[in-house]
Amino acid sequence: MKTFSPKPQDVERKWYVIDADGEALGRLAVKVAHVVRGKHKPIWAPHADVGDFVVIINADKVRLSGRKEEDKVYYHHSGYPGGLKAVPFRRRQSKHPEYIIREAVRGMLPHNRLGRKILKHVKIYASSTHPHEAQQPEKIRV
Repeated sequence: MKTFSPKPQDVERKWYVIDADGEALGRLAVKVAHVVRGKHKPIWAPHADVGDFVVIINADKVRLSGRKEEDKVYYHHSGYPGGLKAVPFRRRQSKHPEYIIREAVRGMLPHNRLGRKILKHVKIYASSTHPHEAQQPEKIRV
């Protein structure tokens, strides 16, 4: 028996919507990464993009457990000496709540060009409205 390798014409993409209101960040990111990668499908292959699209709403209402809301810090570096920037979780959540979920999901995807392509299938919105109603997304519970 020959090994099956999915072709682009074999992939049937669906749209899902996830409400992040009150959900734990890590558990939400695991579910999103699983669906967007396509691991829930029987045709999944590690080298192919066979995943579905995921729309996340209410990104500003995601929660963290324990003391992480006070302790968690997001770091980035400008590339220049002394260019390390630190942004606390609460400030990041108030200004850019989409960034928090995007970075959590990005960390669970492959760190290569396939992961960057797959991340484009995740649409994140801070409020409960989104412009993807025409795709008739199905609701998923986390």
